[in-house]
Parts: sequence; structure tokens; C-alpha cells
Amino acid sequence: MVWWHYLLLAGVGCIAGILNVLAGGGSLILMPIMVFLDIPGAVTNGTVRIAILGQNLTAVAGFKQKGFSDYRLSLTLALCALPGTVIGAFLGTKLSNAWFNRVLAIVMLGVLVTMILGNRKKKKPEPKEEETSISSSIDGNLSESTVSEPSVSVTGYLLMVLAGFYGGFIQAGVGFILIAIIHNLMNIDLVRTNMHKVFIVAVYTIAAIGIFAWQGQIWWLTGLILMIGMSIGGWIGSNLAVNKGDAFIRTVLYIALVCMSIKLLFM
Repeated sequence: MVWWHYLLLAGVGCIAGILNVLAGGGSLILMPIMVFLDIPGAVTNGTVRIAILGQNLTAVAGFKQKGFSDYRLSLTLALCALPGTVIGAFLGTKLSNAWFNRVLAIVMLGVLVTMILGNRKKKKPEPKEEETSISSSIDGNLSESTVSEPSVSVTGYLLMVLAGFYGGFIQAGVGFILIAIIHNLMNIDLVRTNMHKVFIVAVYTIAAIGIFAWQGQIWWLTGLILMIGMSIGGWIGSNLAVNKGDAFIRTVLYIALVCMSIKLLFM
């Protein structure tokens, strides 16, 4: 690799970081570029984890600075995802490109349908008593938002194990799955969904890095360059999520799901 390769990866990584925090699928933009630069597919799958870790740690800090954190629930969900991640990451070292595209496209289309149907069912003519309206003056952001009590069940924890498996196996698009679980099933608004999502991914990515490093499928310098770009993108994405709120995140999510599914299925 030459110097402009690293500049290209840092720039694309920044865009991917923003998309990953707001919705998901940023790695689907980044991975083809890495393959185009003659980085082997298995190494691409491993190396990108270094950047994913930096991106999500930065995003966690960004949400915290804006007053959004619930480390107890985030850590509980992350620990549930870990066993699946270890198994998935090991199998991910054997992943073929064709099945990668097929599985990912099917998952994203499924999440898109779930999000649309779930949103239609959540028509609330009157706010529930347990909902509390909070005023936020943090840099003039989120002047008013409605927070409902999370509905975390055994099913949610079990699905986190599966999400961890998928994240370790492929990673690209795992944000869509986590959003479906946390937002639709656990009844958590999209801003806080993204807050939990970046924490969960940061924790299980540490385990995934260990597996891929053990298999010798990480290029460390390339990963560090990507980390710089995606960390910047993660910080920008976390601020956009808080500033713009649910409606903006939902719009970005729908567009990302449709575009990525079309790309994988037909291109």
C-alpha cells in the first residue's frame, strides 16, 4: 500500500463511521474499497474490527458528553452478546464472499420490514402515564423528548447472543440488527438505542479482535489508519444522533437499508 491508499481509507472510514453510528452498514462502503486495494477478504473482515473499536469508543464518549449514558444496561446487553461473538468471529475467518452478500442482504431486508411494521404499530394517541417528558438544554439540543420505560425481556437477552454471533461472524450490518432488537423489541427510542448500540459493539469487538489476531488476519497499520477516520466519523455521528433526534435517524436508517440491500442483491 502507498500513502494515498491510507488517505483514501481514512476518508471513507470517516463516512462509514458516521453511517454506522446513525444506522449501520458503513462497513459495506468500506470493505469493497479495502478489497479494491488488494487486501484479502479474510484480512479485511479482521482489520476493520480495529477501526470499529475506535469508532464506537469515540461514539460512546460523544453520547456521554451530551448527557446520554446507561452503562449498566449497556454492559448487561454487551455481556450477553459476547459468547456469540467468540463463536461467530472464529467462523468468520472461513467466510466466503458470495454467502457474505446473500446473508447480509436477507438480514437487512428483514430488518427494514420489521422497522416499518413496528413503527406503524407504535401509534400513541395519548402519552402513557409512565412516560416522562424531559427538557434538555445541552447545547440547545433535544429541547424536549419523551422517554418510555424500556421493556427488557429474556427474549431480548437471547437475541443479543445471536446479534453477537452475527457481529463476530460478519460485523457489516450488525447495527441494523441491534436497532431492531433494542428499538422495536425493548421499546427504547432511537437516540438511546444508538447509545446502547455503540457500547455493545465496542465491548464485543475487543473479543472479535482477539480471535482475528489469533488467526493472523489483521493488518495493524491499516487498521490504525482506519481507526482514525472512523473515530472521527463516530464522534460526528453521535452528535448528529443527539442533535437531530429520532426522525432524522429513522430516515437515514431506511435509506441505508434500501441502498445496501439493492447493492448486495443486484450489483
